[in-house]
Amino acid sequence: MDITVTAERPDNDKVVATITVCAADVDKAIAAAYKDIARKYNFQGFRKGRAPRPVIDSLVGRANVLAQATEDVMNDAQPMMLEQLDIVPVDRPDYGEHPVAVVEHEDFTTTATVLVPPACELDSYDAPAINMPPAEATEAEVDQQLEQLQSYRATYEDEDEDRPVAADDVIVCDIENKQGVPELAGEGRQLALNGSYLPSDFVAGVIGMKRDETKEISWTKAVDGESDHDFAVSVTLRGIKRSVLPAIDEEFAKGTGFDSVEALRDAVREEIEEDKKRSLPSLKEDRLVEEIGRHLTLEKVPEAYQNQVFSELAQEFLGQLQRQGMSLDMYLAARQIKSEDFLADLREQAGERARQSLALDALATKLALEATEEDVRAEFERAGVDDVDKSIAEFTQSGQMPAVRESIRRTKAVNWLVENATVTEVDEVAEKRAQKDAE
Repeated sequence: MDITVTAERPDNDKVVATITVCAADVDKAIAAAYKDIARKYNFQGFRKGRAPRPVIDSLVGRANVLAQATEDVMNDAQPMMLEQLDIVPVDRPDYGEHPVAVVEHEDFTTTATVLVPPACELDSYDAPAINMPPAEATEAEVDQQLEQLQSYRATYEDEDEDRPVAADDVIVCDIENKQGVPELAGEGRQLALNGSYLPSDFVAGVIGMKRDETKEISWTKAVDGESDHDFAVSVTLRGIKRSVLPAIDEEFAKGTGFDSVEALRDAVREEIEEDKKRSLPSLKEDRLVEEIGRHLTLEKVPEAYQNQVFSELAQEFLGQLQRQGMSLDMYLAARQIKSEDFLADLREQAGERARQSLALDALATKLALEATEEDVRAEFERAGVDDVDKSIAEFTQSGQMPAVRESIRRTKAVNWLVENATVTEVDEVAEKRAQKDAE
């Protein structure tokens, strides 16, 4: 198909394109529409696929044939338009309330309004400065890991002090199910109140109770996004437990498979440094992208673009859950998260990612970063496709190549940030410990 495209950008997030398809291609589409209808339907007195145009016009209607031809023309022309203009649509192009139909033997011209990510500016195009953990394991990081090992071997003893229950306590209690929560019922149950599996309203009701006190606790909660359900239990507090951590000594080290504490520390240090080799490059990229996003001068991300990013995030997250064999309902229930809170958090993340993506676009434009043909081929090769040329042709035909080039430009912008950023190494674990001690 041969098309010509001209475009203007009346608004920052909108492209208005005029598409013209030559008469010869229009006629081909109309002829193909007649053939398709002739094959699909039975016309009395004619073999399938042999009905002449006048018969089809009288029974199906010429307007309907031209409507199908118009749709076929636009299905081919739209990806070509996106490719020629090298734009990534935020939503389906709008051809107006009364789209134009093709006319036989005439060029077909139509206008499409396409929402696109807005072109933005940064208040500074300098590579930002960030803090990063050192590549080597610090003593504070080793201590933190050893304390985690300690917690795995913690034992619990009765709290001698007769005091009210606090938020992070481990308690022993008898629970009688009154309504809706049979899974909580039992005698002598030991519960860690900071566990994500406990209903937050239940935990709030237990806090402040004293030994041998009995209390009725009830709450209301929406289940699976439906109407509210009532829940109730009777709780009798039998005791409070305190965590007792083992000393990190030679016996502890041998219990983990090492001959000495020093050998254990060396093994932990090596594991931390191996993990850093894998994690620090992506952490550096994430922090730089987050920092450059703060320099975006755009006051508000257009709603359509934020919705697109929201949908992308949601699909990514659902895909991760599916690979883990988990549904969204299972995930929310396991973490005691309300669906509305989950959606609000996801929408906030979408807003942040949208700003960061627009900031990378602005930086790529400022640096004149382009996606060359070699870059595109390399992208498909990294994806491991069987036939690079075939995949590129398919992406071009479907109008997806502008999105590939957009991704390449953003990646180049991230690489520029990584290469030019000022990085200060900071022992962040030690800083957090010092801050906690000061409090």
